[in-house]
Order: sequence, then structure tokens, then C-alpha cells
Amino acid sequence: MRGSVPRFKGIAIWAASMLVAAQTLAAPARVVSMNLCTDQLAMMLAAPGQLISVSDLAQDPRMSPMAETAAGFRPNHGRAEEIYLMRPDLVIAGAYASGPTVAMLRRLGIRVEVLQPADSIAAIRDQIVTMGALLEQQQTARQVLDDFDSGLAQVTAKADRGRAALYYANGITSGRDTLAGVILDAAGYRNIAQDYGIAGTSALPLEVLVMSRPDRLITGAKWPGQSRSESILDHPVLARLTPSMVEVTDADWVCGTPFVLRAIGSLQ
Repeated sequence: MRGSVPRFKGIAIWAASMLVAAQTLAAPARVVSMNLCTDQLAMMLAAPGQLISVSDLAQDPRMSPMAETAAGFRPNHGRAEEIYLMRPDLVIAGAYASGPTVAMLRRLGIRVEVLQPADSIAAIRDQIVTMGALLEQQQTARQVLDDFDSGLAQVTAKADRGRAALYYANGITSGRDTLAGVILDAAGYRNIAQDYGIAGTSALPLEVLVMSRPDRLITGAKWPGQSRSESILDHPVLARLTPSMVEVTDADWVCGTPFVLRAIGSLQ
């Protein structure tokens, strides 16, 4: 019986090592992300060499806060043919990805995981955990999550900063149930959209915006020559409405990732 103890211990050690090996082998080795927001989380969490491609938008500094990092990856344009030829064992897409592309990749036997956009602090935390699980990088995800929580505690306003308005092309505003609304709230501002029953994304007449007299006006960054819908942001009344006009940094505001901390901080 005494001799069986070391033998049992040896079997247990072997079983544990096999479990670790199996978990290691289960981690995807060739990952493709085809969404701007999943690109960012994947670049934060993937092990060296694990992520092989990100969307082409990830390399655009107007949209991506990680454009410089993304330049080191092969870009994709969300087409099934190009992604299939990369021989991925995991493709990560956003909820608004091309349905036919996702369906075709799945028919070809490629694992595709679709993530919903994160439009709240809780959703951002969940996305970090989910991406860590998909990549089998749970420890890295935990560190990123801890850093995010710590940073959030530092930038979240402790006092009321007044009333603010979000105003974009075509006279669109964002309410509390949007990512921009969440950023505004964390920065300590009361969103005027709530005064008009707007919780999501909706049009706000320029006259209503002016009469609301917000303490701070936050507009979207303009893309010269792209659309006449942006001309409303050049209306002279906006310049006289408040001395504190802020141009939104789209790269920090567009995705529910830890980069929203910079967006919150920019309003302070």
C-alpha cells in the first residue's frame, strides 16, 4: 500500500499536466477579427502570434485608437473569401457584420463567434471577459479588467458638472442608453436628451438645442468632404451657444473598450 501512494501521486500529476496541455491546445492559434471593436479587444488580449488579422478600419487613426498597433497585422475587409484563405481556426465578428459572410464561413467549417456592441460599463467588462475566454487568455483579461476598473474609479466624476448636449451630423443626439451617454454620465454631466425623453439615438432640432442652453456642447469630429449632413455643426449659433465646445475624439468614443476612459477624462 505504501508503494501505491507515490504511484497515485504520479498519476495525478500526469493527469493534471494532460489537462493543462489540453487547455493549451484548445486555445485558437490563428484568430481573425473582422470588427473594429473586437479588433481592439483582440489586440489587447491575444498572445503573440495568436491574432493574424484585424479589420482594415483598425488601421485608420480617425476611427481606431490602436491604429499604430493594428498596422502590424494583416488587414481584412470582412469578405468570406479572403478570410477563408487565411486558414483561421477562430473568426470574431460584430453583431452587424455581413450575415452572408458569417454564414459562409460557418458552412465552410470555420468557427465564428459574434459579439454584441458594448454600450454600458457592465457590457464593456463582460466583453473583456468574453474575449479572454475566446482566446483562452483569461489571466490577461483579468489584468485588463482590473486596470479598467482602477482607471474608471479615477476618472469617474464625484460631483455634478452641469448639463451637456451631444450633437452630431444631421442634428442627431444620444441619450443615456448609448455609449456616448454613458461616457457623459461618468464624466459628471446631466444629458439634456433626458429632458426630451430621448434614451437612445434620435434627432434633436437645432432650435430645441439652443433653447435648452446646455453648459457644455460636445460635437462629433467632422470628416471634410464626406457628407453635407455635417454642415449643421458649422452653424454659427453653436459657436455662441456655450464657450465650452468639445470636439469628440471618435477613436475613443466609437467602441465600448477600455479606451472610453480617455473619452471620459477628456471631458474633465
